[in-house]
Amino acid sequence: MSSINIEEILPEALAKAIANPLFPALDSVLRAGRHIASEDMDNHAYLIEFETPLAHFYQRYNAELVRAPEGFFYLRPRSTALIGRSVLSELDMLVGKVLCFLYLSPERLAQEGIFSTQELFDELLTLADEKKLMKLVTNRATGSDLDREKLFDKVKTSLRRLRRIGMIVPVGENGKFRVSEATFRFGADVRAGDDAREAQLRLIRDGEAVVHAQEHAQGSLLYDQQQEENAEGDA
Repeated sequence: MSSINIEEILPEALAKAIANPLFPALDSVLRAGRHIASEDMDNHAYLIEFETPLAHFYQRYNAELVRAPEGFFYLRPRSTALIGRSVLSELDMLVGKVLCFLYLSPERLAQEGIFSTQELFDELLTLADEKKLMKLVTNRATGSDLDREKLFDKVKTSLRRLRRIGMIVPVGENGKFRVSEATFRFGADVRAGDDAREAQLRLIRDGEAVVHAQEHAQGSLLYDQQQEENAEGDA
């Protein structure tokens, strides 16, 4: 019987990547839709080191390991992927676009990149079409103070989902957060523009829910629905 060359089954670089103690947990969160940005130093450095073998590894699942121009990583499952997929809601994506706008804003530097949920909500009401926002809550173009409270609760839920996929990083225990560079998933269309912030504002006001023009409209940004349900009570 001829001997089997292990290199033909598992290349050395991939074997080293899988043997690394970071791999199991990182593989799990990537499959759950998490984005790995530079502030997650250990995991980010690991992905840079093993990007090529891991890209080949995930191709076997019909998924692409993407390294965005800003440097963050994420998995992009194809329609035939062997990885579960759920799409974010329209409000989730709109909140994500506002987060990207905040990332591009001068206020981010002035505030050391830290914002509160209330500041995000106020910015959303200022930038977006309020009639469209209210329709997401009440199916009406106008709303009461109670409807605004309902909208605020929905925005907090959206932030929890976006936190779990790496778009924001909690700061302390007072509900404040730092916006991650990964929010450029919601600003891919502004990369080529002369004024990225103005382009992002136009996307918000137009109510566009497209994450990237080249991605499939029904599966462009994903999160793990089961993880969302298990952690719904998290702050």
